[in-house]
Amino acid sequence: MTWRFSGGRPGGVRCRLTPAVLLLAFFACKATAVGSVAKHQVLFIGNSLTTVNNVPGLVEALSAAAGNRLTCRTVAFDGYSLEDHWNRGDARRAIAEGGWSTIVLQQGPSSLQESRVLLVEYTRRFSAEARRVGAGTALYMVWPSADRFADFDGVSASYAAAARDVGGRLLPAGEAWRAAWRWNADLALYGADRFHPTRLGSYLAALVIYQGISGRSPIGTPSRLTPPGGPALAIPPAVAAQLQRIAAETNARMQRP
Repeated sequence: MTWRFSGGRPGGVRCRLTPAVLLLAFFACKATAVGSVAKHQVLFIGNSLTTVNNVPGLVEALSAAAGNRLTCRTVAFDGYSLEDHWNRGDARRAIAEGGWSTIVLQQGPSSLQESRVLLVEYTRRFSAEARRVGAGTALYMVWPSADRFADFDGVSASYAAAARDVGGRLLPAGEAWRAAWRWNADLALYGADRFHPTRLGSYLAALVIYQGISGRSPIGTPSRLTPPGGPALAIPPAVAAQLQRIAAETNARMQRP
């Protein structure tokens, strides 16, 4: 989070700053500072696919290492859809606090038609709340369980539809997983339950999200990260470098019209 002032003497006219003018300038600078801090704050709304391995914390660690610090906060409950969040109200209250630059929305795979309809509908509702506080909307695309691997196309289509409907940004983590498997089919991205991510899977998701939110390339970011609250995550440098390229390429490919 960052902040800034300047002035001059037009035509050689001497300007005198009164205490009142100085006071106004102080508050103007303070407001600029607060606004500048706020535009780096990100709210994640999701479920355990966001909280397992602390994906928001990994995004924070990536941004801190790159020198453009993001502050992330999470409202998440296991198994929750966006409809569940809407009805519970915690996420809407968090948005209403304001100061956010981006609201990141995530629910389950949502490959089925009825799930896609709900994903689009509640993305629309949350996006309207985000706009009221000057925030943008981003969709964190996840992945199907390993047992439903054939649903990948449906997951991708659902999240793309939701992002497109509100003019939001797609964060195609699930597509980056597929690209990573094309590079190395043995990569362990699924955890023991064959649905939640390993730390490697969450690292790849965080790379995609970090670039989508910050606009900065993940290429060259550290292979060792210490998210807030730990523990440290260390990826073999050669693997990290390849996943960083995959994240950047996936973001570029999925953002094309």
